[in-house]
Amino acid sequence: MQHAPMTERHVAAIGSLLIALGPVSLALYTPAMPQLVTDFATTYPAVKATLAAYFAGFALAQLICGPLSDAYGRRPAALAFLALYTVGSVGAMLAPSVEALTIARLVQGIGAAVGISVARAIVRDNFTGEQSARVMNTIGIFLAIGPAMAPTLGSLAMLAFDWRAIFVLMVAYGSVLFIAVYRFLPETNRTPDPARASPAGLVRAYVALAGDGRFLSPALMLGLVLGGFYSLSSMLPFLLIDIAGLSPQAFGFGMLAQTGAYILGGIVTKALLRHVPARNLVLPGLALAMTGALAMAVSVGLFSPSYLTVMVPVALFAFALAMVTPDLTTRAMAAFPEKAGAAAALLGFAQMGSGFIDSGAVALIGSPPLAFATVIPVVSFAALLLGFAERERA
Repeated sequence: MQHAPMTERHVAAIGSLLIALGPVSLALYTPAMPQLVTDFATTYPAVKATLAAYFAGFALAQLICGPLSDAYGRRPAALAFLALYTVGSVGAMLAPSVEALTIARLVQGIGAAVGISVARAIVRDNFTGEQSARVMNTIGIFLAIGPAMAPTLGSLAMLAFDWRAIFVLMVAYGSVLFIAVYRFLPETNRTPDPARASPAGLVRAYVALAGDGRFLSPALMLGLVLGGFYSLSSMLPFLLIDIAGLSPQAFGFGMLAQTGAYILGGIVTKALLRHVPARNLVLPGLALAMTGALAMAVSVGLFSPSYLTVMVPVALFAFALAMVTPDLTTRAMAAFPEKAGAAAALLGFAQMGSGFIDSGAVALIGSPPLAFATVIPVVSFAALLLGFAERERA
């Protein structure tokens, strides 16, 4: 199928379905983990290894599927990796042991990696500037909704059947998305070049991106704040369940405040983008993120952790992320139409790598309250400094 113009709504719809694949597949799975320990007569570390396998496949495969979409087209790359994801989902559904489940989850992660890189590349293929920022904003709103609903959907599926029903949902998602891409996604890569998939082509693309300030500056700012956001998952359960005393159910429900704040930030940003250039929202957004991060430190210093003292600063931080993401994502890819897939892949990998580093820092610090008061303020301050430095260079 040849390339064809796509409307903002068309790109946002396909992009939202693609980019949500990885996070939804992660969120759907989490309610099943305790039951897997029992059903497979195994240990929590063994079940956690299935999660690590998924993350490893998801993170590393991004670096491959992005350039493959530059080399052979967005549609072939998306279809191939979605087929792989669906095969992995079937394998997980039928897994007879935790070892087989670990392998299946690795395959799932590799397949799901195509979502982020191809979705962002499709946006870049069709739009730049303010149009791109608007589409990225819309995709971000739906990206927040999917993972927020997935744990509840997964829990209901388990209640009606058992943990295998969760993977039935993933098989259905992968199959429907495969059909949607085949039917509704025209080829948007106007200059495919198989040389970009060679080892030398991969190295050239990533070296060029990493050394170009047009990519590096927005990618670093976005990686810093999103890495801090991802690290919250390694702090909040301990702060709110172990220290504040919330039940696991109350914790799950209470996390909707984080998602709701991001969605609200996306809606407000969407309204602002009608009147204000997306780039003008970055510094105010980073300053607001810094305010939320400082509030985290102050709350830990003055109060014993409670739901409100923890989640109000987190909600402020999440709201701010929705303001900065559209422009930073758009600018990181704007200058690289010929390697949009590689740029999207490296951008996603940088964000996950930052989250991994921040989560490692949380583990090294040991104390969840101390980590809450230090890790996110540090990365937010670094991002804000980069934002001021970029403004001075402009």
